[in-house]
Amino acid sequence: MKFVQIIDYKTDRFDGVNALMDQWVEKTKGKRTTSHLMMGKDRAEGSHYVEIVEFPSYEEAMQNSKLPETDRIFQEMVALCDGMPTFTDLDVVREEQLNAATARRFFHEIAAGGNLDAIEEVFAEDYIDHDIANEEDTEVGSDIIRRDLTMWRNAFDITFELDRQITEGDDVVLLWTFNGRHKGEFQGIPATGEQCTITGTTVFRFEGGKIKEGWWHFDLMKLMRQLGAM
Repeated sequence: MKFVQIIDYKTDRFDGVNALMDQWVEKTKGKRTTSHLMMGKDRAEGSHYVEIVEFPSYEEAMQNSKLPETDRIFQEMVALCDGMPTFTDLDVVREEQLNAATARRFFHEIAAGGNLDAIEEVFAEDYIDHDIANEEDTEVGSDIIRRDLTMWRNAFDITFELDRQITEGDDVVLLWTFNGRHKGEFQGIPATGEQCTITGTTVFRFEGGKIKEGWWHFDLMKLMRQLGAM
């Protein structure tokens, strides 16, 4: 079970605390078990700070706390704070990346499942598209997704496997595998009945909970070879 520790403290010497964190990151390379670190400043009280430290498990957090570098840096941090920092230990019972879930919805429900009516729920009206399969480098409008999906779905029986998904800020990156039987005309090639497989990467940029921009990179040459066009 994922584990999160919240460290709450007050200081007028945050630059010193921040420098200590830089030292800790450098000195614990290859030894620390922390997977994610975030530091926040209270907008209402400028000397109030909160650190959120994420670990794969409670056990790994304990391993991290026993590092001599962790103990030394913490003692120096306390000297910079107004009083002793407080700690809150949390077992993560629910974690949800909403943008990531929306990205998965596109591949599973819309692209593979055929629910094109959900396009407007997932994509911004002024969506910007960058797709190596299209003649234009950049196209604008959610109707582009409907047009392209209709073309692909008419040409192939589509399934997608999402091999990896990475979320950072407003961006969601997906590594996927496309499988589909060639059942209809595609790029001027009549249906061959061939079972085709290609891999690709899509980067979605979200804005207001909807996909605002997308970049599509996939092995179109391999697909054309499978269709006998090359």
